Amino acid sequence: MNIGLIGSGGREHALCKKISESRLVKKIFCFPGNAGTSELATNVAVNILAFKDVLKLIKFHKIDLVIVGPEEPLVLGLVNLLKKNKVKVFGPNKYAAKLEGSKAFMKKICAQNNVPTANFKICNKLHQVKKFLQISILPLVVKADGLAAGKGVTICKSKKQVIKTASEIFKGKFKSSRKVILEEFLEGEEASYFIIVDNNSFKFFGTAQDHKRVYENDKGPNTGGMGAYSPAPIVTKKLEKKIISKIITPTLKALKRKKNPYSGFLYVGLMIKNNEPFLIEYNVRMGDPECQVILPRLKTDIVKIFKNAASNNLRKTKISWKKQKSMTIVLCAKGYPKKYKKNLRINNIKKVKLSNTDFIFHAGTKYFNKEIRSNGGRILNISSTGDSFNNIRKKIILNIKKLNIKHSFYRKDIGWKVIDKNENY
Repeated sequence: MNIGLIGSGGREHALCKKISESRLVKKIFCFPGNAGTSELATNVAVNILAFKDVLKLIKFHKIDLVIVGPEEPLVLGLVNLLKKNKVKVFGPNKYAAKLEGSKAFMKKICAQNNVPTANFKICNKLHQVKKFLQISILPLVVKADGLAAGKGVTICKSKKQVIKTASEIFKGKFKSSRKVILEEFLEGEEASYFIIVDNNSFKFFGTAQDHKRVYENDKGPNTGGMGAYSPAPIVTKKLEKKIISKIITPTLKALKRKKNPYSGFLYVGLMIKNNEPFLIEYNVRMGDPECQVILPRLKTDIVKIFKNAASNNLRKTKISWKKQKSMTIVLCAKGYPKKYKKNLRINNIKKVKLSNTDFIFHAGTKYFNKEIRSNGGRILNISSTGDSFNNIRKKIILNIKKLNIKHSFYRKDIGWKVIDKNENY
């Protein structure tokens, strides 16, 4: 099979590596890919939001199955266009992708189907924000309705901050939306639960815990993710049953009733409070950097999974996992998530000797005059697997030091909760 992979981040490099291990694969084409995917596949230069150009290239390269990595093309309807043109594709359609594309849509699904989530108010005007503030307890979470690259959520500790943050969204801080969701602040522990879905059934696809804040001890603004680990020990069998019965099943049934059944990856972002799951967000694709810790633990041929899901034969597919633990630390350009250094040289990457349990997944990288340079705020994901989170983290940090990239930084405390709680981890 010829496989087409849409996207250019760390998630796509991790997917590309796993796809390349499949016996079913003849060639992989990445649209547009990065410096890392170019070692495994043919990178095809294209704007992935220029759907007609993407379609022409898919036809030209005789691609049998397309995997869509990032959220934006899903939310804008790439799957609809490809299916209309008889291209086999893995990912949700435009309507189902609103689970991530519109937080207001997701919250309404929760309200209509008794899915446990934080109390909320959808606001189109500032006077609605001020009115809700009168009956709310601080802190309050302010969210942009549309896509915001992981940066559209602010935990506000004062009324002044709520009004300022909401006003910025109303004035168009994020291109995707001028609608605001105000949400009660839930205290607890976050976890990510993943499933893979077709029109008839779904299968478990791993757990992880992400570190969104830019600085150690979870300080500073939210980012696209500074690191993650898998599995998430907080997700016990008992809790998993609640996640499935209270959150996943009602959501998938609701979309079926609306004649837009979900298919693709579904990322369930949770807050666990007193051993009860609350839905914080849905993502309609694999997480980034969660994908980079889940895929190294997968034993089953991923292309077989994709092929069966795209053909609605997922029910018959057995998905197996390695018992090892996994972690990734994101190496970022100084200044990220705000203004950051660009075009940084990545000279030592080919000199770092990796064992078969170590990985470097490219995120924001490109080739420039035969040199690998940075091309984004999150540059590389340094990942590893093993039996102890503590030992894995030490190994990753050692590899980051060998890379020795100037004007970069990373969090040294990824996995701190699980390592501090369980020293034997």
